[in-house]
Amino acid sequence: METRKIPSGPRLAGAAAIALTAALAIAMGGPAQAAPNKPHPPNGPTVDIQLLSFNDFHGNLEAPGGSSGRLIVDHTLPAGATKPTDVTKDVGGVEYLATHLAQAREGHPYSLTVAAGDLIGASPLLSGAFHDEPSILAMNALKLDVSAVGNHEFDEGYQELQRMADGGCIDDGDGANNQNSCPDGTFPGASFDYLAANVVKQGTNQTILPAYVVKNIKGVKIGFIGMTLKDTPTIVTASGVAGLEFKDEVATANALVPVLKKQGVNAIVVLIHQGGVPGQQTWYHDGTAYTVNPSYDAACANGAQLDPTSPIIPIAKNLDPAIDMIVSGHTHQPYVCDIKDPAGNDRMVTSASSFGRLFTDTTLTYDRRTQDIVRTSVHSANMLVTRDVAKDPAETAIIAHYKELVKPIASRVIGQISGDVTRTQNAAGESALGDLIADAQLADPSVVGPYATPVIALMNPGGIRADLTYNASSWGEAPGDVTFEEAFTVQPFNNYLVSLDLTGAQIKQLLTEQWSGVNAGSGRKILQVSAGFAYTYSGTTLGAVTLNGQPLQDATTYRVVTNNFLAGGGDGFGTFLGAQNVYYGGLDIDAFAAYLTAHSPYTPGALQRITMQ
Repeated sequence: METRKIPSGPRLAGAAAIALTAALAIAMGGPAQAAPNKPHPPNGPTVDIQLLSFNDFHGNLEAPGGSSGRLIVDHTLPAGATKPTDVTKDVGGVEYLATHLAQAREGHPYSLTVAAGDLIGASPLLSGAFHDEPSILAMNALKLDVSAVGNHEFDEGYQELQRMADGGCIDDGDGANNQNSCPDGTFPGASFDYLAANVVKQGTNQTILPAYVVKNIKGVKIGFIGMTLKDTPTIVTASGVAGLEFKDEVATANALVPVLKKQGVNAIVVLIHQGGVPGQQTWYHDGTAYTVNPSYDAACANGAQLDPTSPIIPIAKNLDPAIDMIVSGHTHQPYVCDIKDPAGNDRMVTSASSFGRLFTDTTLTYDRRTQDIVRTSVHSANMLVTRDVAKDPAETAIIAHYKELVKPIASRVIGQISGDVTRTQNAAGESALGDLIADAQLADPSVVGPYATPVIALMNPGGIRADLTYNASSWGEAPGDVTFEEAFTVQPFNNYLVSLDLTGAQIKQLLTEQWSGVNAGSGRKILQVSAGFAYTYSGTTLGAVTLNGQPLQDATTYRVVTNNFLAGGGDGFGTFLGAQNVYYGGLDIDAFAAYLTAHSPYTPGALQRITMQ
């Protein structure tokens, strides 16, 4: 691909310019300051290896906000309460992740950092506006060694994924379609190994990226096999996976074991973008057991286990016993679990949530005589990426640079409103902004895929973070103009839209979950709904539910669109986990922006979709 020079906007000056130069030198694989000398362990028969891992970063360079930037760390039972409440902590941000990883490596001369996919895709504006090039540079700067690909690495097709790995620029115009490749004229690609063992060009056995890599640290050889889930084509747009075949994960990895062993590599780790979901946690207070939402370190040691239907379990149970450890992802969940291999031995399986909020610190003993990992030595723990450490200066410089460059995209006017459109709910829980977002999701063509067109949209009110204000003018735009930045502030989490099949009975159960289960003691969580769908309720009793004026039928299947947070059972809406024919579309912000453009000037309608009896 050709390299091109594009004007990059205002330049940083002084100390910021020096910091950026140093940051890009590291990120682009140039000279970096040598690490301080550390004493090597004795040249004995065994060596302690450190493996640091994370997954599902999704381009979250800046510290994520809202629920995307928090994790449950504990529980408490307030005085007089009958149900415990979650204790959360704000975590994440690549500036802090890089610092935590650097601190964790101290005293560990045999250390590798790996990831299990979805480093990019479904990213915030700061990264997505530049085809996720900033995130690849950030991964280079934090010294990532190896990563598997995930399904979101295919959002823009496999050639774009290869460009992420190899470097080069694409001629997309200077900021056209909210994206601008190579604003500084070059992009070096990943300095780490991107692996895709089970993705081949259709009709061939030719992988689009390497299937494995062997890392040799002072004579210690460890093989890494990297894969995405075989069902990637069902959750990525058809254009993103055109011309590709996705092979079975177990068969692919097991076939590579003898290939590695022929090279004298007996220590093998699988990085796989597929995962599990922890069940509810049993939490004790004054000797009484309570069922609570799992904390980040609950599974599988502190009162929670993986749901037995988790897709990672049959994979882990059938991978060759020669594979010593599995680093997983995709479900955005935290867990550290032993799952028995086909020989009946425990094998560690880990996942570090998402968005850079956690990393997993694993220690393994390598036996030089067998050139293999001592399975019983493997110990893993998920570590919070707290924000009470110094920010990594290289990451800070990358972020500051791209924040300056993104201004033209952020200030673009995408539509108009005739007055304020707010998230203020009426007595029944409906809001004008909730109606707008639900309608935008229902109208988004990216969620259709191979299935029926959705007829209902459901949006969580907690995902609506700001109002659209008529007189707002951050960039000097006229009253009523809505900029892309304003729209993004309303929906800042970069969730992706998901369409799925639910029966009428399941939809009614979802509606009752607004005030039952974990939501019973925390106030109502009234889902915002699209035009044509309506229901009534009284207290905690659901009344009539209709679609286009006709009663919803319990046994009929309806196509529903929502965001990935709700589709994953977020906010206590566990019925979503029983959905069928799940299909992943584009980002919610893109649907929102497109709808505003097509319906300007937008005027809210009457709030009559949700009513109280």
